[in-house]
Amino acid sequence: MKLSDLKDSDKAVIVKVLGYGAFRKRITEMGFVKGQTVTVVKNAPLKDPVEYSIMGYDISLRRSEAALIEVVKLEEGVTGDFSPEFHGVFSDDELKQTLGDKSQKKIHVAFVGNPNCGKTTLYNMASGSTEHVGNYSGVTVDAKQSSATFGDYKFELVDLPGTYSLTAYSQEERYVRQYIVDNKPDIVINVVDASNLERNLYLTTQLIDMDIKVVIALNMYDELEAKGAILDYKKLGAMLGVPIIPTVGSKGKGLDKLFTKLIDVYEDRDPVVRHIHINYGAVVEDSIKRMREIISKDSNIVTHVSSRFLAVKLLERCRDASEYISTSDFAEDIQGAQGTECAYIEDSYKENTETVITDAKYGFITGALKETYRAVASTRRKSTDMIDAFITHKFWGIPIFLFFMFVTFYATFTFGQYPQAWIESGVAWIGSMLSNYMPAGPLKDLLIDGVVGGVGGVIVFLPNILILFLFISFMEDTGYMARAAFITDRVMHKIGLHGKSFIPLVMGFGCNVPAIMATRTLENRNDRLLTILINPFMSCSARLPIYIVIIGAFFSTNAALVLFSMYGIGIFLAVIIARLFKKVLFKSKEAPFVMELPPYRVPVLKVIISHMWSKASQYLKKMGGIILVASVIIWALGYFPKDVDYSKDYDTLIEDANQDIVQAKIDNNVSLIDMKNKEVLDYNLAKQEEHQMNSYIGRIGQFISPVMKPLGFDWKMSVSLLSGIVAKEVIVSTMGVLYQVDEGSYDLESRLRDSNVFNSLIAFVFMLFILIYFPCIAVIVTVAKEAGWKWSAFLAVYTTVLAWGICFVVYNIGVLLL
Repeated sequence: MKLSDLKDSDKAVIVKVLGYGAFRKRITEMGFVKGQTVTVVKNAPLKDPVEYSIMGYDISLRRSEAALIEVVKLEEGVTGDFSPEFHGVFSDDELKQTLGDKSQKKIHVAFVGNPNCGKTTLYNMASGSTEHVGNYSGVTVDAKQSSATFGDYKFELVDLPGTYSLTAYSQEERYVRQYIVDNKPDIVINVVDASNLERNLYLTTQLIDMDIKVVIALNMYDELEAKGAILDYKKLGAMLGVPIIPTVGSKGKGLDKLFTKLIDVYEDRDPVVRHIHINYGAVVEDSIKRMREIISKDSNIVTHVSSRFLAVKLLERCRDASEYISTSDFAEDIQGAQGTECAYIEDSYKENTETVITDAKYGFITGALKETYRAVASTRRKSTDMIDAFITHKFWGIPIFLFFMFVTFYATFTFGQYPQAWIESGVAWIGSMLSNYMPAGPLKDLLIDGVVGGVGGVIVFLPNILILFLFISFMEDTGYMARAAFITDRVMHKIGLHGKSFIPLVMGFGCNVPAIMATRTLENRNDRLLTILINPFMSCSARLPIYIVIIGAFFSTNAALVLFSMYGIGIFLAVIIARLFKKVLFKSKEAPFVMELPPYRVPVLKVIISHMWSKASQYLKKMGGIILVASVIIWALGYFPKDVDYSKDYDTLIEDANQDIVQAKIDNNVSLIDMKNKEVLDYNLAKQEEHQMNSYIGRIGQFISPVMKPLGFDWKMSVSLLSGIVAKEVIVSTMGVLYQVDEGSYDLESRLRDSNVFNSLIAFVFMLFILIYFPCIAVIVTVAKEAGWKWSAFLAVYTTVLAWGICFVVYNIGVLLL
């Protein structure tokens, strides 16, 4: 806990002192060091500052300063003989014995690295998590947190978005830097791609400037060894003042050594760790020195951020750094010095300051690698180039991409039918057992019609979801997805989108929520907003069960082609809307297309299976959560009120028909038996239909039906669409409940074919409406978080209006033609 969290009269032992520069020097000189006992004397009347007693004298600290001191309360942490009156300093071992296994043994670690360096793979192996891994940028779009235990230490692990730099050109760069500044992790694991050292170490130099504890995980070290290169990583670590541990994230190699090194660094017993100053040249160093002198006048600023790091960022004209110092009492002095020093550097080098500093960093890296690294000719790059010659060919590139997409959808529909049929049989067996052995009543109806009919109708599509993500994971992990962005950049450019927009759009085929979050990789805000607004046209996996039901019922002979066309229509609409919005709403300068094309890598089976299982578990959680609740609510609205005024006395008619069947059996009149059995079925169907129309859900459906009737939709379809606002899978469960016309059958496709409303035209229009209209609540909330409620509301309205308009035109043209 923090010192600022203590209440009056609380006593605690200091575990760690954070902060930088003059603050850290002043506070430690006053006795705030590890192992000392501190007591809260009292709070000021306005709760700030706070008076503390330490080493026999009193001192006041602001709460913001006290928040930089970690402590353990005596009653929480003491497990041995520890005297509060003792004013000496404990050794690490003594402190461990007295403080037990509380905060002293918790280490906050953040994973930072370039895209494609294997950062998330290493994080997954270290934590046992199943975060999404892809061989392109923008996969990790937010901080992912988990924990791991090693020895007596508990590690709080955080996977930050992949970033090439800490200069805030994009959202993820800003997020990473802000997280480090605000949360002050104990150690940063800088994951470095061993096969691309020069580019990856640029980020390392920025972390060094921040004056934080860093350990380098030299990842994919097996690839460096395989190509015959030699790196004296121990010598390189000594030059950087940063320990380096070779790792192979995909196989979990080097993790034990990495955790051991983290403990050594945390306990300040690693001999390699030291803070170095990267030499930017005499001119720049003089400017940094003068900037630091002025910045250090404000103790509030340098308490939280290294003055050298801030000075470098100001000289690079970093906008966020300028905003950070704008609230300082010395803001005018700092801004004046910034302008003067930038002009001095640019006049000396005839280059802008950012270029000068970047060149100096790469000069430092080049010099360090010359002394420690011996490269060999790379055959891997040649292999990548050979594959790219075919995959990214100007004529064959796009047809190959379309072929891969078609194969994906064909396999999803065709191969998924077999396990789907097995699950359907299991669901039907469960329903049959409940029907045969449970006594009649509301509970039986709830379980059969609500739970089995609703949830069971959706869970059968789990195999299709898994197959879809199998193909998507394969394309991501091999590095093909980045090539797809490359070959489509010209097309994206023509429709007003950035080439990097392609990745979030393709991610939308899986789920629109992480896809919208992945737009953070786009530097230009207008490009980002435009990509967000068209992303819902990408048919997410939640729509797939609906497509499969409708296509299986009405388009089984051309199933793969119709399924492919639904995805194609979504892409076509995204193109049209993007061009329109670019001209009307988002007129701006185009951002350059800069995207790494990573080397091809053989997918790791464990990672692909982990990714598939992660998606399957999310799908199953939906089954037991939102879809179960929605199915029960839909069932209840359709079940009650029980007593309705029927247009006919169906019970008497059914009883009379059954008596006729008994007599016909005695007379051995087979034709009469068949006729009367059909009468009983028709009476039951008519009774159930009339009951549904007079139920609560029937009344809701009939209320909104006039709006949907011009599209050919009946009230059941209208209610299903309304329920789909919560989650698109709920549409299938709702239809499963509403079309539960035969207790012995749980085949929704046959029920739709037998209905007197659906036909091929209406089925197609229904899928079209589901493709276009209001995305689920989760998407709306995500858009609000990423872009604001104004754009979130706009997205909800324009997609629904567009869906109604397009479906109205298609339906009425279809009626005229057919």
